[in-house]
Amino acid sequence: QVQVVESGGGSVQPGGSLRLSCVVSGFPFDTYAMNWYRQAPGAERELVAGMTSGGSTNYADSVKGRFTISRDNAKNTVYLQMNSLKPEDTAVYYCKAVRTRSWAKDLVYWGQGTQVTVSS
Repeated sequence: QVQVVESGGGSVQPGGSLRLSCVVSGFPFDTYAMNWYRQAPGAERELVAGMTSGGSTNYADSVKGRFTISRDNAKNTVYLQMNSLKPEDTAVYYCKAVRTRSWAKDLVYWGQGTQVTVSS
């Protein structure tokens, strides 16, 4: 049974930090690219950060220098360290696992999301 479970969200003041975690099970974590997305009220879901199975990373311009994605394959976990948080970072944050396959449709699994609220 596939499970993708985020945790670590909460409320924080501007300038504060949070670390999100995403624990997965039911598929070979180390062969999947892992991504963090977010969706603010009334907005489309957007990619925040991603890490390939090989360790390459990419970030949205809005979070570069503030957020860091990392993964621990031994723990089947991907993290998102968020520093210098701003009110515009307020959103539901989702974890997405992707395995690209040239011979078939990509395998994609989403978590249920965790709320991050940045407010004074």
